[in-house]
Amino acid sequence: MQPLPLTVSTPGRICLFGEHQDYLGLPVIAAAISRRVQISAVSVPDKQVRLGLPDIGAEEAFALTDTPLVYQHDRDYFRSAINVLRREGFTFSQGIQGEIHGNIPINAGTSSSSALLISWLNVLTQLADQPQQLAPTRLAELAYVAEVLEFGEPGGMMDHYSTAVGNLIYLSSQPAIQLQSLRPALGSFVLGDSSEPKDTIGILGRVKGGMLRIMDRLKTEIPDFSLHTTTTDEVAPFKNLFTADEFTLLSGNIENRDILREALTIIQAPVLDHKAFGQLQYRHQTNLREAQRISTPKIDRMLDAALEAGAYGGKINGSGGGGCMFAYAPEQPEKVAEAIERAGGKAYVIHVDEGTRQEFAPALVTN
Repeated sequence: MQPLPLTVSTPGRICLFGEHQDYLGLPVIAAAISRRVQISAVSVPDKQVRLGLPDIGAEEAFALTDTPLVYQHDRDYFRSAINVLRREGFTFSQGIQGEIHGNIPINAGTSSSSALLISWLNVLTQLADQPQQLAPTRLAELAYVAEVLEFGEPGGMMDHYSTAVGNLIYLSSQPAIQLQSLRPALGSFVLGDSSEPKDTIGILGRVKGGMLRIMDRLKTEIPDFSLHTTTTDEVAPFKNLFTADEFTLLSGNIENRDILREALTIIQAPVLDHKAFGQLQYRHQTNLREAQRISTPKIDRMLDAALEAGAYGGKINGSGGGGCMFAYAPEQPEKVAEAIERAGGKAYVIHVDEGTRQEFAPALVTN
């Protein structure tokens, strides 16, 4: 008799509102999407991890004998997850053999790495010597440690909470983590992959670093300055302290903050105004293009094509400089997908999906 594999899958995500806001302490609204990473795995007698990744023609193999496991490269998430769990008291006296499949665009701003890590943690905690099925929020917290803190990476917890919890979430990190699940009656989206490589570190250095310097300078002039409450009118008298690009960046962040608040009101309304919802996304995109300057000409063309084909709105997704965009297209999403592909992108019709889940429970079968 041998156990059937434990199979777990986790969605990717899109950031609907609040792009480039979470690291400033501002809220975000994100949605899990119907493209997922799946891991099927079983315990094996030896203390070896062997994982096949046929989608990318790779495999991962290492022994579990070392404590802690020594990282072999940057973002060595398969080992970091085990190290983090060991520090939490989990032990692994057996090995793990499995296979990984996924259809989330990779390195494109749709949280493929976080989805992979959440799935891996979900598998590990259930195949450990003391198996547990952890709450999605706890998996998100552990994934943040294993992905961000363990490697000194930039970033907040949006990716981990949105992929683990699923559906729509409102996430605020100040003064403390506030997580709210949202269930609006949303229609289809179309995800468009530009296939342009992203420069996440470079963009964060320019956009995040620039904004932090602007805020430090403002606080010397406005001691009670707060990005949560200060308005554009209140900072306007200090425009001469900044270059044109700096003041545009500051104003864009304040407007994006207010756009998210408008969007939350629409999402929480008894009846969803689909057109207003889409239009707010494109207002957000306008700032991301002109203030944060994270869009690209190709993604702009893909968005324009989507709007012309009937989408209600859309924006670039993720850190920017390449990667994916998405359009809100509750009517004729296939037509919007075709338009995005004519503009040079790879398009996928998607919908809001649930978070990490077990596809079926482990069981025993007779050989």
